[in-house]
Amino acid sequence: MITLVSALLALGVTGAETATGAAGSSDLYVSPSGDDQANGTVQHPVRTLERARDLARDRVADLNGDLTVHLASGTYRRSKPLVLDARDSGANGHKVVWQGTGNTVVSGGRKVAGWQKDEGRPGLWSAPAPQGLTDTRQLYVDGVRAQRARGAVPVALTQTATGYTASSGTLAHWKHPSDAEFVYTSGEALWNIERNGLGQWTEPRCRIAAAEGTTITMAQPCWDNSNKRVEFPDIPGRTVSMVGPGRLTNGGRATYIENAYELLDQPGEWYLDRTEHRVYYLPRAGEDPTRADIELAQAEKLVDGRGTASAPVHDVAFRGLQFSYATWLTPSRPEGFSEIQAGYTITGDKGWATQGLCQYVEGGTCPFASWTKMPGNVSFAHGQRIEFSDDVFAHLGASGLDLGAGSADSAVSGSIFTDISGNGLEIGGVDGQTPAAGVQVTNNHLYGLPREYHGGVAILNGYTRHNTIAHNQIDHVGYSAISMGWGGWPDKIGDPATANPSHDNAVRDNLISDYMQMLDDGGGIYTQGLTGTSTADGEKVTGNVIHDQLGLGKSVYTDNGCTYETIEGNVLYGASYANVGSRHTDYRDGLGNNDPTLIKGNWWEEGTADGDNKGLVTSGNKIMSTPSDVPSEVLANAGLEPAHRGLLNRKIGAAAAPEAPSRVGTGTAGADALQITFNPSFADGGSPVTGYTARAYDARGSQAGEQSVSATEFKRTALVRIGGLPVSGGPFTVTVTARNAHGASAPSPASLPLTPTAVRALPGAPTGAKLRTASTAATVAWTPPTATGDAKVIGYRVTVSDGRAPIDVRGRDVLVTQPSAKGMFRVLGGLTPGTSYTVTIAAVTAAGTGPTATVTATTKP
Repeated sequence: MITLVSALLALGVTGAETATGAAGSSDLYVSPSGDDQANGTVQHPVRTLERARDLARDRVADLNGDLTVHLASGTYRRSKPLVLDARDSGANGHKVVWQGTGNTVVSGGRKVAGWQKDEGRPGLWSAPAPQGLTDTRQLYVDGVRAQRARGAVPVALTQTATGYTASSGTLAHWKHPSDAEFVYTSGEALWNIERNGLGQWTEPRCRIAAAEGTTITMAQPCWDNSNKRVEFPDIPGRTVSMVGPGRLTNGGRATYIENAYELLDQPGEWYLDRTEHRVYYLPRAGEDPTRADIELAQAEKLVDGRGTASAPVHDVAFRGLQFSYATWLTPSRPEGFSEIQAGYTITGDKGWATQGLCQYVEGGTCPFASWTKMPGNVSFAHGQRIEFSDDVFAHLGASGLDLGAGSADSAVSGSIFTDISGNGLEIGGVDGQTPAAGVQVTNNHLYGLPREYHGGVAILNGYTRHNTIAHNQIDHVGYSAISMGWGGWPDKIGDPATANPSHDNAVRDNLISDYMQMLDDGGGIYTQGLTGTSTADGEKVTGNVIHDQLGLGKSVYTDNGCTYETIEGNVLYGASYANVGSRHTDYRDGLGNNDPTLIKGNWWEEGTADGDNKGLVTSGNKIMSTPSDVPSEVLANAGLEPAHRGLLNRKIGAAAAPEAPSRVGTGTAGADALQITFNPSFADGGSPVTGYTARAYDARGSQAGEQSVSATEFKRTALVRIGGLPVSGGPFTVTVTARNAHGASAPSPASLPLTPTAVRALPGAPTGAKLRTASTAATVAWTPPTATGDAKVIGYRVTVSDGRAPIDVRGRDVLVTQPSAKGMFRVLGGLTPGTSYTVTIAAVTAAGTGPTATVTATTKP
């Protein structure tokens, strides 16, 4: 009896069900140790998901309650997806429920066994690749993602029409140069951090096709799609796509190179030799490959719901399941990853010439900006009343979940999305097909992503209707948290935004923090294109709490063509550029108005006065100096509702050291010192990052200096200073490691070289100073000085006439706003109503504090 009860519990049958028979008589049972010749009863479970699916097909017609497919604890390995179509739908108002037990994993991984030390390389281990696995992009050790071998490009490269000419034949002598992939990381070009890629929000990738001597030929069509994007003949530099440049910037310089045996030099790196059919791995401290669970991702999809407009998949639920260890191989193929925005790419042999360019070029495909969306490792097209609840999407190589065109009346709730290579959750599309409608995304936790395609977002919402994204917590993401809409870019050339079917979408009561941790020009909530036909049915962004942005962007970003959006009752602080922006002209009627937008009743730091700027209405917003200025019930209402807050305590994968920081830049701080900035780790290994260590190396590779800083201090200042360097001993490069309770990360890719120099000239005064007042607070705003002497601005000193101590303004926004001359702002609290205040602002560099800009205003009575 004890054995039977244990078996029932393992299959997800509760004690009450055992005693009363409450589990439906038509229910099915699956176990990794089952037998597909069995009949799927609790005593005789089947083994595979396909067998359970086929048995369910025979039972749905007569349903008088939900049909539950109980999946016992364990791992269900997939080399191909579980394919569902209309035959796998519920019936008679009931669902087919795929029910896990909380430890049920649907896996596309293959376990790697037979590890042995590599005799030729101390510390390196290798093992035969699993039979049948021909390629992958991901390897995991005890549930912790490992880094494909990467490093600096070992030669100087001069861009050509088909690739590069190298300064030497180094790459041609690698074992398999055609496996290697160039990565072009963008972001703002602050200090000596380069802006590579195809826009500050992108990170394209292209593979090498061949290396012969000093000639590097890049794979096609990735190379042309990234370098031949059509430009308007009469608008120099403006691509017909109107999104980003026409070719890889900075002379096509790659930020780093990835996936080569020769790059295996850091613990946690791996490489798959497809010719030898062997995988190589450099273990991290404390890892034993012979005892660890090491998984290579093989399947590209785990579940594939293939509905059609005439035969949708409907009334299917997935509960208590974990979807893991799937890959996506298109970026490894000649197609590559020629990114446009948010994981959308240009594809096809002539994609650069026609794809999504519609009426603007002969042969352009429509609708405008219809590019190729990143696939989901779990996906549904034309799915109706599809439910995902209490699920985990982790250790995945594309997007986690895609509810594509034709999705309707579906829900994603109480689930976790983390450690995903690209977008977390995708809804709808932009290809002119049936929009997604009535999708509810509530009470999910999305964090620690994207891990590979860093222009990805946590939630991507295309052309949709009546969708609600509410009460989610999104934190520690590399770019934007939520991206809504599409197709508004034609306003850049004075044309109206592309017509689309979106309306009545709501983004409310979400808690978003620590976003844009790697790339720039995004937001906490970013919207693009038409959102409806009026403010009545346009997008509503309400009750969200959005704070602590790293990259240059906005809390709520209304980008090109964004019309009829209402932004009301949100709490917005800690942004690098603006709390709400930007203003765009509405070209639909030729009257010169702005895109209709209502910004009302928010708590913010920006402090813009009330007014109606040609349809851009700002009304009743309140300046906040600290979160304590906001009613506590407003703050408490954002994010996960109480019943779902346990998601924050769930641990996914083994605890580990953090991911390495990225985009390290250096500035001179005197003849013997460097200032260091970088993008912090947003994948913390399951334990908060506690600090960072920067190390400087001379031209011979010898360490010349080191300095550590706490994570709290770095968040405040965005700086690490390494002093005591040999005078005239440069140039120096710098790497940075992150640490948490479980150890230190691998070093970041190295900075560009820099030689410290003496700093003497003071910066000029800041410009454009303004003081925007409320009754007890005011926002002081300014733009950086036009002249900064011979060093970069690292802070500002703000002095208030009421005698309070001077305020030292530090942080990443100080650094990222300077090269682009974007405005800055800070809030002054504790003011007296109806009182005149004078405020001065001065820039600070390594040379000292410069002259002040002065502004005077009176607080409101």
